[in-house]
Amino acid sequence: MTNDTKKNIELTPMMQQYFDIKAQYPDAILFFRLGDFYEMFFEDAVLVAKELNLTLTSRSGDKDKLPMCGVPYHAAEGYIQKLIDRGYKVAIGEQIGDPKAKGLTKREVIQVITPGTILTEAALSDVSNHYIVLVREEGDLLALAAADVSTGECLAAVYTGKDRAENLFDELYRLSMRELLLVGELSFRAELDEFLALRMSNCTLTNRAASADVESRLIEHFSKDVRPTDPQIQVAVATLLDYLHDTLKADLSHVNRIAYLDAGNQLVLDTYTLRNLEITRNLRDGGKKDTLYAVLDFTKTAMGSRLLKQWLEHPLLSILEIEARLASVAECKEQFSLRMEIREALSSVYDFERILTRIEVATANARDLVALRQSMEVLPALERALRQAKSALLQNLAHIDTYDDLVDVLGRAIVDTPGLSVREGGIIREGYHEELDMYRALARDSKALLQDMEERERASTGIKTLKIGYNKVFGYYIEVRHSGTDLVPDRYIRKQTLANAERYITEELKEFETKILGAEEKSVQLEYAIFTELREKIKGELMRLQDTAQKIAKIDVLQALAEAAANYGYERPMLKQNGEIRIRDGRHPLVERILSGDLFVPNDTEINHRDSEIMLITGPNMAGKSTYMRQVALLTLMAQVGCFVPAREAVISPVDRIFTRIGASDDLVSGQSTFMVEMNEVAQILKHATENSLVILDEIGRGTSTFDGMSIARAVIEHIHDRIHAKTLFATHYHELTDMENDKIKNYSVAVKERGKKVDFLRRIVPGGADKSYGIHVARLAGLPASVTTRAESILAKLEVEPASRTSISGTETAAAPEKDGREQVQPAQELYMNSLFADGLKERLLSLDVMTLTPIEAMNELYKLQQEARKEEGK
Repeated sequence: MTNDTKKNIELTPMMQQYFDIKAQYPDAILFFRLGDFYEMFFEDAVLVAKELNLTLTSRSGDKDKLPMCGVPYHAAEGYIQKLIDRGYKVAIGEQIGDPKAKGLTKREVIQVITPGTILTEAALSDVSNHYIVLVREEGDLLALAAADVSTGECLAAVYTGKDRAENLFDELYRLSMRELLLVGELSFRAELDEFLALRMSNCTLTNRAASADVESRLIEHFSKDVRPTDPQIQVAVATLLDYLHDTLKADLSHVNRIAYLDAGNQLVLDTYTLRNLEITRNLRDGGKKDTLYAVLDFTKTAMGSRLLKQWLEHPLLSILEIEARLASVAECKEQFSLRMEIREALSSVYDFERILTRIEVATANARDLVALRQSMEVLPALERALRQAKSALLQNLAHIDTYDDLVDVLGRAIVDTPGLSVREGGIIREGYHEELDMYRALARDSKALLQDMEERERASTGIKTLKIGYNKVFGYYIEVRHSGTDLVPDRYIRKQTLANAERYITEELKEFETKILGAEEKSVQLEYAIFTELREKIKGELMRLQDTAQKIAKIDVLQALAEAAANYGYERPMLKQNGEIRIRDGRHPLVERILSGDLFVPNDTEINHRDSEIMLITGPNMAGKSTYMRQVALLTLMAQVGCFVPAREAVISPVDRIFTRIGASDDLVSGQSTFMVEMNEVAQILKHATENSLVILDEIGRGTSTFDGMSIARAVIEHIHDRIHAKTLFATHYHELTDMENDKIKNYSVAVKERGKKVDFLRRIVPGGADKSYGIHVARLAGLPASVTTRAESILAKLEVEPASRTSISGTETAAAPEKDGREQVQPAQELYMNSLFADGLKERLLSLDVMTLTPIEAMNELYKLQQEARKEEGK
């Protein structure tokens, strides 16, 4: 609202209060509490009315002068969530003073709800963290700080080097945050905006100044042994915490430790690989369905499910750490009774972490305390089950606090099925608090006392129709019909006249009312006080309970991986450091689950630095090349997570990175074509891959002309072979590349069974290159009309008579002459060229080339064409 508009409005004290509060939160929609409603005014009202389809009204009757709209306070949560989902921020201006007191009620903002800090259950996913992330740049360093306020997790990282922005983007994709705080200017802001638009369009950007008191904020949250020492991380974390305090208006003591994102200890998965392999998000809609995460998620708790997702996105490098997980998974798989005892205990565990957060920020209700108690009640059974464990990791996790005293007090204090509100009573058990029981008894006995009073009054006055009643306006009263008013004694005080009766009060009834209503009010107030005491008692155990929650999550993930292994027939991989990946009868973990009725065809893989560094895979489309390559990548990743794998046998040497270039779609946001997207991805792979990486490349070069694509594909293979030495699976439809086979490059193809015109793809990867593409067969499977595929077979047969006729000197398709029936007829090579290329045509062709204007890739193409046709000429 402009100052001119304010000048034209006569401001009441309440509206002045509104403007004062709104000025403090200009970038948020202010929900201003007025009685039973939250009201919005001026620009906020217009915006909210439009976004939520609410009626726009006005306090003055002129909606153009003072527009307003409102929502009931008890239903505000749903409206707020809709606004947050659309990227807005909401400031809750609550009534702090007593509304019944004279004068202006005191109001202040008790919380600012943003996309990254919303804590309502409806807004949070059980299976995913809800991160808010901060990014700050200083010189050549990028600092990242992230927090999930709903669980208390805090993450930090620093990125250096020329690829720092790319590495940051990969982590942002993994974190999948809803809100990103930007501190100061960023040299890569344009690239960041493009990345967010393409991959995270629902992320809200917020600008924030760096913290003014870094040291105090860190001391407030972290003990000396966990406090960050890196100056960049210190500033980033402190600034993020400043923002969280300013929005949530709580002390946030549950944010008390930091996890550092260190790529040096993990298998690095970039954005492309996370998407292409559909590890935690599918390509269709970004959801969990049909992902590796969904296949393996046999967790019993929300905490375990979130941790499993983290493990899948951050696999391990250390063989010792991987083996520790594998040993525990093996024990749970082999010991059926142990696994079942763990699963049964965990099935009664609620979301510890988020309950603790609600307790910390004072939004927990009595049901949360009941859920916490029920979760803790199963801890002794879980501990007993884990005492049987022999594996080191499970033995370590078996040391669980059982919180016997806390379980006891919560069991005695809170009823089993309390209401949602903690301010309306009915949440504390009878017998827990003596004073509360006294007030309850008084309130409960009021009916009997009233009945007794009514009978005494009838007897003393002789009025047989006299009755005692109650309403919220007048309180308790004695009602006498007009026919009996002549018997009313002088001690009755007239309160109200009705059509056929009179209502009175007496001193005794007034005392009774004060006593009864006072008892009910005191009872409710005392219950809330008892509840807050219990909540504070739990807060005193916060760090211990957080440790327990983390242990439960790890136990849950380990048993879930064992359950998946048992249900799906997975086997334990063997880990080595010799650079070898050897798989016997491997299966794709996602595809085999999706297949209905069909048996998945397993395949072997042998790739190493000795004699099979690059697997060059040829074969028809739809035959299973892409599935096979993804399968190798997924099994390698699963092994490094500490998971059993779908194979009869697997020997895996941990890889530092997995790169994938599988499929492509036009990048409409940045205006990049399919081929440009493909080349960008290949460029990143060639830039970052090492000899310890696993590279998956599918159909490189198909987005451009045949010779361009073939040249690029060959050059990429040579670059990997000569300079990088990464273990590589390279699928191609360029059969000509099979001549690259040597001591490190091995040809493989998809086995095909031909029976006349019928072709079966056997889904088996076998040694040797393919000699046909079977494109017409694939077209038939895709449903092309029979007339089209029959004609295609006819054209193909004529082209195969003379291979040189397929392509003219310029690389375009050959001309065709009409057949007698009017259809085109492909002419034989000798009619098109008249003479052999290497007789009369060579000189003419060479002279026609403008060498000084050719690009290097064009020159390579022309040279390649000459070489190919020379080989054909030589073979005649």
